[in-house]
Amino acid sequence: MKIGVQLYTLRDYCKNLDSFAETLKKVADIGYTTVQVSGTCAYEGEWLNNALKAAGLTCTLTHYKYDKIINETEHTIQEHSAFGCDYIGIGGFFGGVEGLQKFADEALPAAQKIKDAGKLFMYHNHAWEYENLCPDGRTVMENLADLFPADLMGFTLDTYWCKFGGYDPLDEIKRLKGRLPRVHFKDMFLDGDEKKMAWVGGGNVMDFEKIAAAFVDAGAEYAYVEQDNCNGMDPMDCVKKSYDYLRSIGLE
Repeated sequence: MKIGVQLYTLRDYCKNLDSFAETLKKVADIGYTTVQVSGTCAYEGEWLNNALKAAGLTCTLTHYKYDKIINETEHTIQEHSAFGCDYIGIGGFFGGVEGLQKFADEALPAAQKIKDAGKLFMYHNHAWEYENLCPDGRTVMENLADLFPADLMGFTLDTYWCKFGGYDPLDEIKRLKGRLPRVHFKDMFLDGDEKKMAWVGGGNVMDFEKIAAAFVDAGAEYAYVEQDNCNGMDPMDCVKKSYDYLRSIGLE
């Protein structure tokens, strides 16, 4: 399993194309070979392709604008093809339990077109999908897995938000086995009763050696380091610490 950076962590360094390109080079200098593009300034697919090549990086996953995915599906596919990305993701759905069927009705046609183009639609969870139960007594995540067939949607399982929502990431990895080609490594530090995000390896709640092994067994090929909140630390230092830790436990 290869490790990369979710650029949402470095979003403050990607507010224009020049700083975006420079950030890609800094990520490559750390040792990363791949990124997930999310939270950056606007870009054209061909520009991103050139910037990635200049830095010696790939992008195998995005978080893309949902309205473009469902309303401009063909263009979305073309843009992703321009920089060689086959996994088209969204950062989440926040329409509540009552909006799940509407979300499925909107997204399934686009997901089919994405599949027909040789790509896969991806869903990233937060905590609410675990904290809220549907009328059948199951979580939103469980129902999403039923509403979307495995060949039409994968899950970018976020370890931190899974744990924050009260579920064991190891159990979720087993449950979603085969649907986790691209995942998020996000660590948690419990400070008294307060849950904080930490660089991967800097937490005190989750065992990432076990988590990494479980993801590999579940078929994950890429794990993207993400830290939404660096708690006053330089985000670039955080992704460097995450890289060093993950390399120390044998990941590439």
